[in-house]
Amino acid sequence: MIAGQERVTILRRSFRVAGAASAGFYPLLYGAGLPVTALYALFAPIALGLLSAVPGSGRQRASVMVRALPPALVLATLGTLLAVDTWAAVGGMLLVGFVLAFAAVAGPRPAGAAPGLQLFYILACFPPYAPDTLVERLSGLTAGVLLLAAFEVLLPDPAAPSYRERLADALDEAARGAAPGGVPPARLRAAGAKLRLADVPPAERPAGAGRTDRAFEQAGRAVRRLLDQLATLADATPVPAPADPESAALLDRVAELCTACARFLRTGSGPPPAGALEEAMRGFQTDRVRLATGPPGERPPVEVLRRQSRVLALAESARMVEITVDIGTHGRPTEPAAPRELFWYAELSTPRLWARRVLGNVTFRSVLFQNAVRTALGLAAARAVAGSLDLTHGFWVLLAVLTLGRTTAGATWQAVRRAVAGNAAGALVAGALVIGLGRHTDVYAALLAPVMLVAFALGPLLGLAYAQALFTLVVATAFAQIAPVTWRLPEARMIDVVTGSVIGLLCGLLAWPAGARREVRLAMAGLLRTCAPLVPVTAQALLAPSGGSRAAPATLPGVHRLRLAEAAYAQYRAEDPSAGDTDRADWHALLIAANHMLLGAQWLPRFGLRPASGASDASAVRARRAASGLEAEADRIATLLTENRPGPAPGAAPGRGPDRDPPTPWSVDLEVWMTSLAHQLTRIEASLKTTPGTDPPDARPA
Repeated sequence: MIAGQERVTILRRSFRVAGAASAGFYPLLYGAGLPVTALYALFAPIALGLLSAVPGSGRQRASVMVRALPPALVLATLGTLLAVDTWAAVGGMLLVGFVLAFAAVAGPRPAGAAPGLQLFYILACFPPYAPDTLVERLSGLTAGVLLLAAFEVLLPDPAAPSYRERLADALDEAARGAAPGGVPPARLRAAGAKLRLADVPPAERPAGAGRTDRAFEQAGRAVRRLLDQLATLADATPVPAPADPESAALLDRVAELCTACARFLRTGSGPPPAGALEEAMRGFQTDRVRLATGPPGERPPVEVLRRQSRVLALAESARMVEITVDIGTHGRPTEPAAPRELFWYAELSTPRLWARRVLGNVTFRSVLFQNAVRTALGLAAARAVAGSLDLTHGFWVLLAVLTLGRTTAGATWQAVRRAVAGNAAGALVAGALVIGLGRHTDVYAALLAPVMLVAFALGPLLGLAYAQALFTLVVATAFAQIAPVTWRLPEARMIDVVTGSVIGLLCGLLAWPAGARREVRLAMAGLLRTCAPLVPVTAQALLAPSGGSRAAPATLPGVHRLRLAEAAYAQYRAEDPSAGDTDRADWHALLIAANHMLLGAQWLPRFGLRPASGASDASAVRARRAASGLEAEADRIATLLTENRPGPAPGAAPGRGPDRDPPTPWSVDLEVWMTSLAHQLTRIEASLKTTPGTDPPDARPA
């Protein structure tokens, strides 16, 4: 069901595209007598405005379209020159198809414009080989793109709140949650949910490879974690303020920092004092060590120590917010960002960051790389078939591959089935129209604009079959004005669409037919196996004597695995569920657990309580055993993901019971962290075993 606001957006888009196409087509064809230029002026707005999903407000889309014009001209030129030979055009299609599809690594806007840019090469690379018409083609393309950009500005969609504004609003909520009295936990978690990238308009997502986008994306995750930690703290058994004044003071500093960061994001003024929160955390830790190592009768109760551990963990999340907001606002950190591995991008140049983004996705484990290969092979095969069989208007074969291809074979079949049915109906109506009107060009001219308006409005509203049928009418009324046509034109389009559909289906069956469904399982298993070893290493670092090494374990491999897993999860969420798909795994909970491992591995060796001199080793032995048990449990889940069979029996997990001694003061931080991880892994494994048709357990961290 399409919501009312989305209907308004679709109608507004149909007016923009139909208006820009008409404003270019009619004057160039009937006023200047340039049919080739008019054809390109007609299809340029359709390519970039309708077949491309360029996100953003009117001005944002207009900016993307103007910046896409130079590459569009290059692609049209390349297609015109390579049309001299079928195999030259096929080779060009293979390269162009891969590069433009792989442009999705650059973010939603390049990914949205890519299909339109593909069409500029596709339209130009078919016979007749006419390099003498290159100037006319480029002129029409330029006119169409500029007219569409103008209509985007004149009839804009309203701008959505920026990600900076969303961050600022969430930080205001966090400041209220950290203040005395706080806010309800459900409200805190709801504020964090608004930062999920799946719920943010594509144009506002921080998805680029530069420092600013990387910093704001990391800030969003840190703010979500902070809000969830505040909600968890509010859910826990309350501790009277007089019994824990240190935590109350640190929470006040967290609230002040959140308020300052929110103000800084909105106005750019009043940045939070650099390092103030970390200094407060070190003072808090000094007081904890002093109290925890005092005489037994004066040591705080275990409940207080656990609360302090949770407060210190959320303060670390707030410190990450401080650093990422600083990087995102200034473009680079004004103070050294520690730990360096979590902010590895902060000191790198933009070209190096883009190189890392591209090279990190040049792997068959990357869904973006898979999609690019599938698209390039499908388009190249379609060009070879259309050229070898000398199909009339063969570019429709490639258009079918481009617009009907999906990331799974099942979804592609569903799209093809509807498209073929729609084209059959459209071909019958268009054939009757051509037979009935004959060569009355003036009637076709009168029909084109309203037919485009109806097709571009009703097609998205009614579904793919209607869109294909109506687009067939647009094609017939447009081509009938450029050259004499017969009922064979709708027939040719029908043949071409069926041919392209078959090629698209074969590509879907041969190249990763399950889409991200299998890849997300492999990516998540690899993420678990990379991050889980951090648990025993972190435990060893934390349990070392006070004079021992405090170095945090290396987390950069885990960060890279996290990026690939997030990309696979994002595509999995975007795909239509296939019939019979009973996968109920809670992937979002697994990403949260992996992130929890990475963050704990960084902050616990720096701030976690360490053993006092003369302390018993019994609790440390249990903690190390529990850490190894968590690693084994993560490996068990990874085996279940990749081989669909249980792994070895799980080892010991942290917890408390009648047969366990209360944790010693210096192991409580490790206990709180590992207990939370154990709860998350239990929920994840339970979701993998959930009976189809039932809801998985709550994935909220403990």
